[in-house]
Amino acid sequence: MAAVLALSAVGLSLTFGVMRVVNVAHGEFFMLGAVLAWVVAQAVPSAPLGFVAALILCPLVVGAVAALADTAILKRLNYDPEATIVATIGISYILQQGALSFFGPDARAVEAPFSLRLQFPWFGYSGYKLFVVIAAGLVLLAVWLFMTRSRAGLVMRATQVDRNTARAFGINVDRVYAGTFALGAALAAVAAVLIVPIQQAHYLMGHDPLLLSFIVVIIGGLGSIRGTLIAALLIGLSDGIISMFFTPTLAKIVATLAVALVLVFRPQGLFGARA
Repeated sequence: MAAVLALSAVGLSLTFGVMRVVNVAHGEFFMLGAVLAWVVAQAVPSAPLGFVAALILCPLVVGAVAALADTAILKRLNYDPEATIVATIGISYILQQGALSFFGPDARAVEAPFSLRLQFPWFGYSGYKLFVVIAAGLVLLAVWLFMTRSRAGLVMRATQVDRNTARAFGINVDRVYAGTFALGAALAAVAAVLIVPIQQAHYLMGHDPLLLSFIVVIIGGLGSIRGTLIAALLIGLSDGIISMFFTPTLAKIVATLAVALVLVFRPQGLFGARA
């Protein structure tokens, strides 16, 4: 849960950190990735091949949808903070109702690519769940390397620091923003494809990832990838443990209280920079 949450939250953190856009539609991009994973799995007869195809195709499709939404809507609003919040709310409803119309109201299961179970003397553990943790870690490592070692990552970070100066140096800010919005949505789709063999695909499944991703980003610090990863680990583990021994509702209440405490005593988040 922590690994998948980290993937989704890093996508949201990138969108805010570079673009200063609060993407309320982020949970629906997650949902869209899960629904498309089911569609791909149905189209490919072999479960392992269907999963691999979904892991490749779904983030690309969701990223393309996000880039189109950015170009067609957010760019025209000049990325005004208040206007983009309203716009992304509208995008989320469009995606949700579109999934309801074409996918239907029922939850659909996606078969895991393998059913290996690791059996230890004291307990057994799903091999696929271990694979999810490793895969999420590798994707997060790739994102970190992309942001810190590649020229595209340098351009994104330059745009984050000062959009006008970056434009003066010849950087196509509109293209950077579209790419960032697409990357954030694609990371949410990767998280959805990884989790959908464990949780069924459903047109309303974007609510919890959106809530938890916002909680993680606020606690970790807006725009801080390191803070997002650490907060995702804390929130993901606490959510899973509290949900197991008590109720999922109590887990969400505890996470919300944690956000309230952070906003009161450290508004910039645990690892965010002071304004």
